[in-house]
Amino acid sequence: MQLSRADLADFAYFLAIAEHGSFRRAASAMGVTTSALSHAITALEGRRGVRLLNRTTRSVTLTAAGEELRATIEAPMQVIAAAGETLDRYRNAPAGRVRINVLEDAVELLLKPVMPIFVDRYPDVAIDIGVTNRMIDVVGSGFDAGIRYGGTVPEDMIAQRLSPDLRWIAAASPTYLARFGAPADPPDLKNHRCVGIRLGNDQLYRWEFERDGDVCAIETPGPLTVDASHAAIAFGLCSAGVVYATEAALRPHLDSGALQPVLEDWATTGSGFHIYYSGRRHLPTGLRLLIDLIREVRPIRN
Repeated sequence: MQLSRADLADFAYFLAIAEHGSFRRAASAMGVTTSALSHAITALEGRRGVRLLNRTTRSVTLTAAGEELRATIEAPMQVIAAAGETLDRYRNAPAGRVRINVLEDAVELLLKPVMPIFVDRYPDVAIDIGVTNRMIDVVGSGFDAGIRYGGTVPEDMIAQRLSPDLRWIAAASPTYLARFGAPADPPDLKNHRCVGIRLGNDQLYRWEFERDGDVCAIETPGPLTVDASHAAIAFGLCSAGVVYATEAALRPHLDSGALQPVLEDWATTGSGFHIYYSGRRHLPTGLRLLIDLIREVRPIRN
């Protein structure tokens, strides 16, 4: 039996389902509807006379035939995808669609200065950006890549640095400081109202401080806890409490005087932004161009 064009397209759909374990996520990654994807797989199974997927209301798994098909076609399909990307480099204007999942801070600090240039330079490349501070499986959720702080990148991913390391500081509004004073040292924060930070894994973050080799992590009390930087900074600006963030994120408010640094000699440095992606995928041209442009513009500098 010869390979048809329909088979080739449906094989790509099948591999997407096998990778994501979900018709919905696979459809999103492939840019088609869930219904269209389901019909394509049903047609493939009908033409070949074999069931490839076990479907339930909660999960999708591969049959023995499906496992064998995946093992047989996965590498050749990656070669075909890579060939398509190679041809794209010869286009007068690169095109395609890239989905990335990014931290909230990365939007303001990395992408905001870069994207006006990117969309002017590459108008045919569509960038689909999902913004969340929660830890997610970027591959399983249909994204080509994610952007996070270096220390939180999953170990099984390929990572590339996009920024230098970032300085983290505490700050408060002049009104707050006039009313409550400034903390004398990190342990003194226990006597202050602090805007707590909930991490993407739901853990409460202990504020980290360092001075002359002395390192400490402080559990910060207070009536407010947030999981988004813009919310923490907003509460700091309205004098609700002391906040903790990267100096880069706080810089506009520090320059305007709306916030003032506290415990400045206790500032610590953390890993900068990294972009990461699965080594099993060929790097999309649009993603490669975005990485190159961020490095060219260098929106965050030492």
